[in-house]
Amino acid sequence: MHLGNLRTALVSWLDARSQGGQWLLRIDDLDSPRNRAGATDSILEDLQWLGLNWDGPPVFQGQRRGLYASVLAALRRDGFLYPCRCSRRLLADISAPHGRLSVYPGFCRGLTPLWGPQNQRLPSWRLRLPPTTLAWQERLANEGRMEGSSQVGDLVLRRADGLIAYHLATAVDELALGISDVVRGADLWSSTGAQVAVMAVLGHAPPRYGHVPLWHDQQGQRLSKRQGSEGLSGLRARGLDAPGVIGLLAASAGLVPQGSRLSSNELLQKMHGVSNLR
Repeated sequence: MHLGNLRTALVSWLDARSQGGQWLLRIDDLDSPRNRAGATDSILEDLQWLGLNWDGPPVFQGQRRGLYASVLAALRRDGFLYPCRCSRRLLADISAPHGRLSVYPGFCRGLTPLWGPQNQRLPSWRLRLPPTTLAWQERLANEGRMEGSSQVGDLVLRRADGLIAYHLATAVDELALGISDVVRGADLWSSTGAQVAVMAVLGHAPPRYGHVPLWHDQQGQRLSKRQGSEGLSGLRARGLDAPGVIGLLAASAGLVPQGSRLSSNELLQKMHGVSNLR
């Protein structure tokens, strides 16, 4: 976890604890080929070292494939899905020279559905999203509103290789686990419309969302794993202990003065409800 991840985790933890709520930990490990050995253990150790303890056992999406498959089967039975054989290369080609398509243009939507393999390739499964305005309660960022047809479109919920799509798994988890509030980075604001779309066709209202501003480095670049941004191990190598790191994270969010040293529980007591988002 880079520092931006850790700061968002701290803000989320503070928000849940200050409201007397539970803080749940979910490991998004559905994309098996991209999972790195030891990554989950590292995440758990980082959070525990900082005193950000979660409630109940961690939820692993890889252990919930049966639930996601049941939801997909119900959506397909009720006519909310259709098979799509458009490749990424095709969609990239038709979007040039204007850049990446923001929504799927619906090439396969009106075709006779053929769910079996063709040319030794299975189709992806797309959500047949009806024209609608997708809305959610947003506590921090821009108004929670996206137009389904022009801004979200027909989402892939099951990839051609059989993997469950992130938006389906995330939406199902929020509903099944009874999540009231999601606090995450502002870079995921645009993903919220897709997840709200899935919840809408399942007949449920979405939770509240709070999209926290991203942390940028001195060059103005946001912290990210791809850039190899310094994580907790780098700070510990420089001699920072847990109170020092908590102080650094909290100061970057404007919660305490620069140079503060305090534990996560001391920070929670200091906030006295101030950490509540809108």
